[in-house]
Amino acid sequence: MAGTSRTAPEDHGGSLSRDGRPDPATEAFLAHRNLLFTVAYEMLGSAADAEDVLQETWLRWAGVDLGTVRDQRAYLVRITTRQALSRLRTLGRRKESYVGPWLPEPLLTAPDVAQDVELAESVSMAMLLVLETLMPTERAVFVLREVFDVGYDEIAEAVGKSPAAVRQIAHRARAHVAVRRPREPVSPAETRDALEAFQQAAETGELQRLLDILAPDVVFLGDGGGVVQAVRVPVVGAGRVARLLAVGLSRIPAAASLQPAQVNGYPALILRLNGEIDTVLAVRIDGGLITGLYAVRNPEKLSHMEQETTLHR
Repeated sequence: MAGTSRTAPEDHGGSLSRDGRPDPATEAFLAHRNLLFTVAYEMLGSAADAEDVLQETWLRWAGVDLGTVRDQRAYLVRITTRQALSRLRTLGRRKESYVGPWLPEPLLTAPDVAQDVELAESVSMAMLLVLETLMPTERAVFVLREVFDVGYDEIAEAVGKSPAAVRQIAHRARAHVAVRRPREPVSPAETRDALEAFQQAAETGELQRLLDILAPDVVFLGDGGGVVQAVRVPVVGAGRVARLLAVGLSRIPAAASLQPAQVNGYPALILRLNGEIDTVLAVRIDGGLITGLYAVRNPEKLSHMEQETTLHR
């Protein structure tokens, strides 16, 4: 079966045994699929690339002799990590030529993601941007250890390092993330309150209301990918961001709607024009104020916003 062109089992129902059940390889892959997608997505920040990684994982898994596999979950995570690492390096080269700021691909997530506080934080737009500052191997080690609690020996096999080296990488990555992540845990309720205040300010067009909820050093990032209009450099400072938003919001047609949604485990806003998603707006909160505003407009990144994506760890 190795080297075949079998598509991932969810594409065609998988291979069935004589009793109508999926074959053992398909059954194992489907049982862990949501976990594998979450691992790949956290490493890549791209749902489209995570789906491609799952396809590659399936092709390799379909050729494995299951009799030699002691722990199917660990084996599948190992394949997924290796494929994601390879793609992460390719993605890095793509980002170098990306037009304007690159933001992670937003996901419409189910309420149960928000209930798992650690999972929600790990897939939040703010944390994914922090993970972008890690080197590929550091990112893989951090995600596997801190989010999925994978043992050092297993991580070592996945990334091709010794367990001792993995421990050092994990320590370095934790320290790196610690100084860049939000200063204190933020509950979905706090995020929702900030977004409601932001929405009211946006809908009334009151500049002072916007200034009241923006941190002095707030950063606004817009991702149009060169496909649609978006600011091509970060906008920093409450005054500049408030004026940018006031001007931008004043140009939105009256028929547009600003709707709350659960995005990457946290409340966010979706701007729809004529029923179509135009912009997904996520926020980062520190000390009760908005310190980061992330507006994803690139149409190629909005395809996972029409239906919920199941995440699991």
